Amino acid sequence: MGKLGRMRIAVIVADGFEQSELDVPVAALRESGVAVDVLAPDEAHHRHVRGEAGGRETAGVQPDRLLADASPGAYDGLVIPGGIESPRAMRGSDLHLHWVRNMVERGRPIAAICHGPWLLAAADVVGDRLVTSHPDCRDDLERAGARWVDQEVVVDRGVVTSRRPQDLPAFVRAYIDLLEREYLELACPPAPMQEQPIDGGAVQLTSRGTAPSLP
Repeated sequence: MGKLGRMRIAVIVADGFEQSELDVPVAALRESGVAVDVLAPDEAHHRHVRGEAGGRETAGVQPDRLLADASPGAYDGLVIPGGIESPRAMRGSDLHLHWVRNMVERGRPIAAICHGPWLLAAADVVGDRLVTSHPDCRDDLERAGARWVDQEVVVDRGVVTSRRPQDLPAFVRAYIDLLEREYLELACPPAPMQEQPIDGGAVQLTSRGTAPSLP
């Protein structure tokens, strides 16, 4: 098991997701030891969600759970693959938008690629945040307050975004790097500052809980 073995990540999709934008991140996360749950949008898709690649239907995915049966608080992060149909459907879903907002409010790392950032705009969580995406999403993101750039990957305040399947290597690497930093902060939080009296009644703040040596 990798060093991220205590983490659990949710992946949200609907029919028409881009197959590689699910398969590649999920495989990399599991290789790093992360537990990954693909969440079905509704009961009608609890056995299968249809994927696509280049406009053609693909094998899709068998979800692990229903979104309605899961709680965002049980997950350490969220991945939103692209494709056109999938993000379009999810941005009209109050439950999907609730998940996105909950993750941002809790400071959990989010990764969205291609048209996936549409959900970030619809959830109104991109205000003054630097992002990228498929160019089709640019106007919606900027109307939601984002600062859009055209580059393979952008990381800003816990949100990783990329433009297209060709950016997947950089996208996955950036997200796993973000998760590793998150894991280290959870595993090794900084020691609290403590007040220590020294000569003359002054107080010295230290992070180790001990006063510095006096001459």
